[in-house]
Amino acid sequence: MGQASSQVASAGHSAAKPIGMLVAAVGVVYGDIGTSPLYTLKEVFSGGYGVPVNHDGVLGILALIFWSLIWVVSIKYMLFVLRADNQGEGGIMALTALARRAAAGHKKLRTLLVVCGLIGAALFYGDSMITPAISVLSAIEGLGLAFEGIDHWVVPLSLVVLVALFLIQSHGTARIGILFGPIMVTWFLVLGALGVYGILQHPEVLHALNPVWGVRFFTQHPGMGVAILGAVVLALTGAEALYADMGHFGRKPIARAWFLLVLPALVLNYFGQGALLLGDPEAARNPFYLLAPSWALIPLVGLSTLATVIASQAVISGAFSLTRQAIQLGYIPRMHIQHTSSAEQGQIYIGAVNWSLMVGVILLVLGFESSGALASAYGVAVTGTMLMTTILVSAVMLLLWKWPPVLAVPVLIGFLLVDGLYFAANVPKIVQGGAFPVIAGIALFVLMTTWKRGKQLLVERMDEGGLPLPIFISSIAVQPPHRVQGTAVFLTARPDAVPHALLHNLLHNQVLHEQVVLLTVVYEDIPRVPPTRRFEVESYGEGFFRVILHFGFIDEPDVPQALKLCHLDDLDFSPMRTTYFLSRETVIASKLEGMARWREALFAFMLKNANGNLRFFNLPLNRVIELGTQVEM
Repeated sequence: MGQASSQVASAGHSAAKPIGMLVAAVGVVYGDIGTSPLYTLKEVFSGGYGVPVNHDGVLGILALIFWSLIWVVSIKYMLFVLRADNQGEGGIMALTALARRAAAGHKKLRTLLVVCGLIGAALFYGDSMITPAISVLSAIEGLGLAFEGIDHWVVPLSLVVLVALFLIQSHGTARIGILFGPIMVTWFLVLGALGVYGILQHPEVLHALNPVWGVRFFTQHPGMGVAILGAVVLALTGAEALYADMGHFGRKPIARAWFLLVLPALVLNYFGQGALLLGDPEAARNPFYLLAPSWALIPLVGLSTLATVIASQAVISGAFSLTRQAIQLGYIPRMHIQHTSSAEQGQIYIGAVNWSLMVGVILLVLGFESSGALASAYGVAVTGTMLMTTILVSAVMLLLWKWPPVLAVPVLIGFLLVDGLYFAANVPKIVQGGAFPVIAGIALFVLMTTWKRGKQLLVERMDEGGLPLPIFISSIAVQPPHRVQGTAVFLTARPDAVPHALLHNLLHNQVLHEQVVLLTVVYEDIPRVPPTRRFEVESYGEGFFRVILHFGFIDEPDVPQALKLCHLDDLDFSPMRTTYFLSRETVIASKLEGMARWREALFAFMLKNANGNLRFFNLPLNRVIELGTQVEM
């Protein structure tokens, strides 16, 4: 009897776990795309595109939305992109690392793929500003339908909600995260119920499931056909989050949540709004809220606000994760990263990113003042990132997975064609208000490429006056300096040259420690490095050791903790016997060949304000000596 009970309990637990993962995935992953019904059809029919609110127009648009969801999300992302995981991690930077590895033998292609990844990452930050602004504005605008004369309160109320959202970021989302899943499940159930309510009024709207209506719309409106994709793409916003958040849940829970709940709810709601428009074309001013019965309007506004806050939270958290990956891969200066959960490594807070996003969101809300106006700027960043993702996935499929070209190429051409059409449809938005995410993306791209190139030049300039390690050790053996007790750890980027901090210490203090460790930290193109592969140790004699620590791009680079794994009799890393020597470079712009003078000045500014090695590598404050040097670029 006891054995049978334990078996039942075990089975129940194993059954509950997938359900819990599915609910959690709904709460974190699908907030962005799940709030798209708030503004998509409203923008299509009221955004100045000239789409007629008649039988053919409504069915044509619904067919385009439905088949876009099927092709882009269900097929491209679910069946292909989510399989391109970097040891379980997803997102544009993880994919860039994977593509860089795939093109290791093709230098020019490797550079091109890295550029594509950086463009996608830069545009993602633009999306991270627009998503909270348009989502919260759309939700609060529902109050204007419930109460007369409060339209002028929409912007202030939206700003209050958004500022409060950014202010609580430093406290982490662990406490309120448990509520995200149930709230979003309720949101999708309400979306589906409203959709069924509308469809029952005009069941003929289901004819839009036939793709012929979409084709007919293009043939009847050839000039408008491609342009309207700039509004239809609003139904796809958040698709990139499916991939970016894969590391938290895995591919299966995300895919199951999409096919079992999210996709049916979205389709039902869009078709319900379409049915409403068939019966009342005037409802195009806000078909989402007007689809609901009048008694349900206030509760729906409240639920919509919660859903948009959750959607915004997911995008902001994604920006934090993307920043950390970019820092580890060497494309962004080091920043202070605060962990907001002792249990979940992925829950982090980066103050510089948080406040920059908040300023951008506030400027967007004040500048555009409505979700309809902001929709004119939305789409450029989203489609640009989606296009870069497709290019990177193509390289992975052909070069890393070695898929037969006869099978892979037709599928990839289809993805590129659709993504290219969506991106082309959004290009005119650049002059209609969409310049903001583009300018932000260009600025971030310049910053990332300047930092990466500047660091390379800095290492080259430092190497020009570097002393080869074997020659230095030989000179030490011939003329040994005074040796003091303890272990000195010198951080250096070059494993075969003497660190400048070591030379300065020997020159000024005329002493060496008994054990001298030349430490190099290497970041791999994988998310995590197992402890068994964390370090390499080599002894050079005369008390000199070379240690190389390996970290993944989402690993916590805790150097003292990692050094504890180096079990060698000749090395003692006990805290009170180990001193860390750091070198802080001051860059001076010069006429030497390298980068443009303005980029050298920009790099010097970034280097001056970057977070130092002391905090980034979690070094003990009372065991660090920092020595400065000037380098001409």
